[in-house]
Amino acid sequence: MFTICGHTLTPGQKKQTALRPLPGYEMPATLVCGAKPGKTILITAGIHAGEYPGVPAVIRLAKDVDPAQVAGNIVMIHCVNTSGFWARTDCLVAEDGGNLNANYPGSPDGTVSQRIANYFVAQIFPYVDFVADLHSGSQQEPLTPCLFFPKGETVRRQALEAAKALDIPYLIQSEARTGEYSYAAHAMGIPALLLERGHSGFCEEEWIEAYRNDLRLLLNCLGCYPYDKSSVVEKRIFVRTIYLEAEEDGVWYCNVKPGETVKKGRPLGRMEDFYGNLLHEYCAEADGVVFYHCCGLSVKAGRNLAAYGVEEAQRPIENRIERRVCSPSLQNAATKNGCRILSRFDLNGKRSARSSALLLE
Repeated sequence: MFTICGHTLTPGQKKQTALRPLPGYEMPATLVCGAKPGKTILITAGIHAGEYPGVPAVIRLAKDVDPAQVAGNIVMIHCVNTSGFWARTDCLVAEDGGNLNANYPGSPDGTVSQRIANYFVAQIFPYVDFVADLHSGSQQEPLTPCLFFPKGETVRRQALEAAKALDIPYLIQSEARTGEYSYAAHAMGIPALLLERGHSGFCEEEWIEAYRNDLRLLLNCLGCYPYDKSSVVEKRIFVRTIYLEAEEDGVWYCNVKPGETVKKGRPLGRMEDFYGNLLHEYCAEADGVVFYHCCGLSVKAGRNLAAYGVEEAQRPIENRIERRVCSPSLQNAATKNGCRILSRFDLNGKRSARSSALLLE
């Protein structure tokens, strides 16, 4: 038998239900108890409710899965942030404006988002062996398919092995610790992945089916559900992500596209005023690959303009000073994956770069 969140299933059973992290709040879910023993896999979508492709992908997978062929158990939560989904809040929980991917471990007596996070920590994580969390680029955020895996030695090895089985080209190491997948990995020792497909608040059929394929590949890799696919894309592993931050209000023109390879010094975009005068040109600080960028013309100071990854660790910056970035938009861009941001300074403590780097040495 398999018991989780007050639901008990017998081998070979599949159950559609609603998980209730607090009174009046429901998360649609499908629970599967396989006919054979094996690992318990948690799959979630809709933590950021406006990142749509993962939601129908999980719905379709849940309908497809035959419990008779499952080894172990599968917990599929079709949409975690249901209030945000109906309110169209993009990334935040409607009741309190909280970011569910940045407030773990939460609190049993806190706000709605804190109580949802704590529900996962207390009622779900202790019973699962692997976590896969589905995201996509939000509004005004073109994005290339990529995924994040944790840095910790044991969870890194297991998560990276699973990541290599998926049809996603860019695998990004992360030290994130306050999101769903990252807290599960670092605080509870559960191998976990955060997947990214689709962008700009759209929900294309191609992205849905690609996500469903990824999930089948994942379950097959974990020995949970049989699925055969002859080939997947080649992989590139990144150890650092650089987030480019706007230094001023202005009209933003981006020069790069998601998935594009850039060389150090390559112009990434420029900021102008309303009269066409150049305010600042932003250039790559290192060779890398663009994961996503802001496609909005109107940009306020502190807005995240782009994120690009570096494949090899660079020499540590001497005498750097660490602080949290105050910009809410940049903080949200990084904490989308629960990341810790380090701003870079020169030896005098004066800010010397036009970006903030997520350093993962």
